[in-house]
Amino acid sequence: MKPTHSPAANVVTEQLTAAGRAIEHDSFAVIDREVASHAYTADQWPVVRRMIHANADFDFNGLTDFHPEAVDAAIAAIRSRASRVLADVEMICVGLSAPRLAHFGMGTHQFISDPDVISQAMAEGTTRAVQAMRKAHRLGLVDGAIVGIGNAPTALIEIVRLIHEEGARPALVVGMPVGFVSAAESKDLAALENEVPWIVIRGRKGGSTLVVAAIHALLGLAEAREHAA
Repeated sequence: MKPTHSPAANVVTEQLTAAGRAIEHDSFAVIDREVASHAYTADQWPVVRRMIHANADFDFNGLTDFHPEAVDAAIAAIRSRASRVLADVEMICVGLSAPRLAHFGMGTHQFISDPDVISQAMAEGTTRAVQAMRKAHRLGLVDGAIVGIGNAPTALIEIVRLIHEEGARPALVVGMPVGFVSAAESKDLAALENEVPWIVIRGRKGGSTLVVAAIHALLGLAEAREHAA
């Protein structure tokens, strides 16, 4: 499939200055030109392209995998003004644009360094990431959320468990933990999920930067959908 371009009418999810917008759009044009072709849909490609833009790694053209309903589910959640981002680490929350989130009435949550999370992880012999996801579920923050996991495979595995065993229903799981122990396996596990849409990076690659890029792309698609409505 030939690369496709996102609508240019966005304001909130664009760079604030004309110079910034020009650099970003020129970068996207370079990516489109160098990729030449891809197998993604018109709504999926802007997500992959922004991930490539985030770290200049063209391997994400191919490694990125989507549940068929992932983009539509994310856009619906964002436009509902009732969703939120639940992250495994603070880096994702810091990296996301506060004004872009605020436009859609969204906030961010992460609990990885909370004292009760740490103490529970030590008591049960689990990771902080596992306990952080459990705390989020107890607080009612998983259902309807866009869950972004860029660091901890155990967080992604726990989200899958919460879906199957405790009926958790996030709007979307963005599963992109990076690493060498259980990272690839956690993403393969998430991609078997039928109850909840997901976006994953196959293999060892990933990271919080990629989660931020993917969510920013989804925010841009949601704004474009508003303009088209």
